[in-house]
Amino acid sequence: METHGNRIKHIDDDSPLRGRVSVGDRLLAINGNRIIDVLDYKYYAYDRHLHLDLLREDGSAYSLHVEKNEGGELGLDFQSYLMDAPRSCANNCVFCFIDQLPKGMRPTMYFKDDDARLSFLLGNYITLTNLSDREVQRIIDLHVSPVNVSVHTTNPELRCRMLRNPHAGRGLKLMQRFAEGGIQMNCQIVCCPGLNDGDELMRTMRDLSGMYPQVKSVSVVPVGLTKFREGLYPLTPFTPELAEKTIDEVTGFGDECIRKYGSRIFFCGDELYLKCGRPIPPDEFYEDYVQLENGVGMLRLMETEFTSALSLAEKPEEEQRFSIATGVAATPFFEKLICKAQEMYGTIKGKVYPIENHFFGTSIDVAGLITGKDLIGQLKGKDLGERLLISHNMIRREERDFLDDITLKQASEELGVPIYPIEQDGFDLWDAMSGEALPDLPEGGHKNREEAFYRYN
Repeated sequence: METHGNRIKHIDDDSPLRGRVSVGDRLLAINGNRIIDVLDYKYYAYDRHLHLDLLREDGSAYSLHVEKNEGGELGLDFQSYLMDAPRSCANNCVFCFIDQLPKGMRPTMYFKDDDARLSFLLGNYITLTNLSDREVQRIIDLHVSPVNVSVHTTNPELRCRMLRNPHAGRGLKLMQRFAEGGIQMNCQIVCCPGLNDGDELMRTMRDLSGMYPQVKSVSVVPVGLTKFREGLYPLTPFTPELAEKTIDEVTGFGDECIRKYGSRIFFCGDELYLKCGRPIPPDEFYEDYVQLENGVGMLRLMETEFTSALSLAEKPEEEQRFSIATGVAATPFFEKLICKAQEMYGTIKGKVYPIENHFFGTSIDVAGLITGKDLIGQLKGKDLGERLLISHNMIRREERDFLDDITLKQASEELGVPIYPIEQDGFDLWDAMSGEALPDLPEGGHKNREEAFYRYN
C-alpha cells in the first residue's frame, strides 16, 4: 500500500543510494519494517547495514543493500516532509490564537497543527488529544524523545473545558505512560487569568514535578489576546499585578524543586517579566536554557551574549547610525543595550522605536507579531539612521515577508532604508549595530558594503 509522501523527489549528490534508486521510486520498508512516515524512516535508517524494499514508477518491486556510517543520512528527500499528511488539531481551545486571526490572511496561517512527529522533529508543542494507543506505544517503542507537550492544566475536568475536547482529560495519563517508558518531556502552560492560574497552577506544577526527571522543564506563558475575539470565550489579559503574582508563585515553587530535585523545572516566559517591569533573572537562573524557543530566558541570554561581544569588540572607527524596531514590551530592554554600548563606544548612535500592534490590537506587544503595515505606518518619515534592525521572528525566512504579506524589500523601499532581520543572538546584534557584519538582503534590495552573511538556525 502506498503511503502518502513516500515517493522520492530528490537524491543528494553524496547519497550512498545515488545511481541505485531513482526519483519517483517509493520506499516501502527498511530491514523488513514498513515505512509509514518520517519517524519510521529516521529510526530504521539509523543502522549501518540496511536492506531497502522499493517500488519503481512502473510498479515493479526491487530490493537493495546499502552500507553507511551509523546514524548517517541516506540522502533522500520525499514528496512531503512528514511522508504523510500533517495531523490537525482536534481541540477548540478557549485561548487558541488562530481563532483570533482576522479574515483574509494567507491560508497556511489558519492550519492548526497538533502533530507528535513535528514535536520531535521541529519542537512544536502538542496536546496529545489526537494520539491513538498505537501511536503512543510507537513513540515509546521508537523512543521518540523529547516530546513537547501543551499541558495547560493537569485537572482533567478543567483541561476538557479549556481545550473543549471531551478526551483532553486523559493527557496526564498519557504523560505518565511516556514517563514510565523513558520519554523525556518539555511542557508549556498557557496561563489564562481566572481559569488555570492561582490554585490550579499550583496543582499543575505539583503534578508535573512528580514526573521529574522525565518532565524536564515547564514554561508558564501568558495568554495572548487579539482584538478579533467577537463570539469567542471571554478571557481577560494579564495585568502587571497578576503577572507579578504569577512570577512569585512559579519562582517560589521552582525554588522548592531545586531543593528537592536539583533543578528549577518551572520557568516564566520573558513576557511576564516585561508586563510587570520586573528585571529578567540572572544567567544561572535558567540552567540549560531548555525553553528558549518558548521565550524563556531569551532576553537574558541575548544580554549575556551582547555583553560578551562588547568586551571582545574593537571601537567602530566610523559613526554607526542605526535604529531598532521592536514590540512595545521589549523596548526598554533594547534601549538598555544601546546605552551600554554607547558608554563604551561613543561612535554608536542608535535609537529604539516601539511599534504598537494596530493589526492584532495593542494588547499584543511582542516583536514577532508586528506586521509590515504597522512597521511602515509608524516609522515613515522618522530618522532611522543608515539601517533599521528588526527581529528575524517578524518575517518568514524563505519568503522574506511579514505576517500581512508585505515583503522586506517593499518595507525597505517605503522607508528608504535597508532593513536587516537579526537573529535572537547578542553577538549578531552587536555585529549589526557596529556595522561589523550584516545579513544578506533580498535580491534587488539595499546591499551592505561589508561581506554579508545570514545565520540560519
